[in-house]
Amino acid sequence: MSWFKRKEKNIQTSTEEKKDTPKGLWYKSPTGKIVDTKELEQNFYVSPEDGYHVRIGSKEYFEILFDDNKYKELDTKLESKDPLKFVDTKKYPDRLKAAQEKTKLKDAVRTAVGKSKGNNLVVACMDFTFIGGSMGSVVGEKIARAADYALKKKIPFMIISKSGGARMMEAALSLMQLAKTSAKLAQLAEAKVPYISLCTDPTTGGTTASFAMLGDINISEPGALIGFAGPRVVRDTTGQELPEGFQTSEFLLEHGFLDFITHRKDLKDKVNLYIDLISNQPLRE
Repeated sequence: MSWFKRKEKNIQTSTEEKKDTPKGLWYKSPTGKIVDTKELEQNFYVSPEDGYHVRIGSKEYFEILFDDNKYKELDTKLESKDPLKFVDTKKYPDRLKAAQEKTKLKDAVRTAVGKSKGNNLVVACMDFTFIGGSMGSVVGEKIARAADYALKKKIPFMIISKSGGARMMEAALSLMQLAKTSAKLAQLAEAKVPYISLCTDPTTGGTTASFAMLGDINISEPGALIGFAGPRVVRDTTGQELPEGFQTSEFLLEHGFLDFITHRKDLKDKVNLYIDLISNQPLRE
């Protein structure tokens, strides 16, 4: 006789008594570590088990950078148009509408100004959830306007990049944003207004080819993918095997493309420390 034997066959729990595990209760990192989502949130969305930095959006970065999560959002009503009447598997306006409904965002970047450790800071943060963080006319225009605001008010400017590159549905209009944003950053440099570029996972394509690599300092989070073309494209084009860790933030730091890598919990302190040093002002606690 077996050590365990059911007295009654089949599952006896009634439908009313069954309980589902709440969605999102646990998060599984790419290394297989299981983390409670509440603990993850309290740890700046970084897995305490392995240090993996989970992808987050503008909402979370604004919470991290701005004092008491208080800020004024800029140019909130800008939306992309469809001058090229672009159609792939669906019409571009339909794709935009679907992305807006899914993400509750107007486009792939949000810009805001607020206090960070007591001093004003202008932040432009990209959202990868909106069509892969692709850079279209609105992204370029909002970054340009945010740069203008920082220039006019003499406030340090920070861009948080998280993008798959240019938005193909806007073709050449998208590529024009590379020149426009680069020109605005040159004006900031001429006026000696600090500009910090934070590259997060992933920072690729036209974003890397423009504002993401033009900071007075270029910084990143651990393990972020940063590059122009993806590893597979580079491998197929060159016909060579790529070094281990190719296009990770650690690889770029080692080869001089980044100034430093920061854990997300230290981001606010390190950004403001740099601003104090470059501005030759007393260091804030």
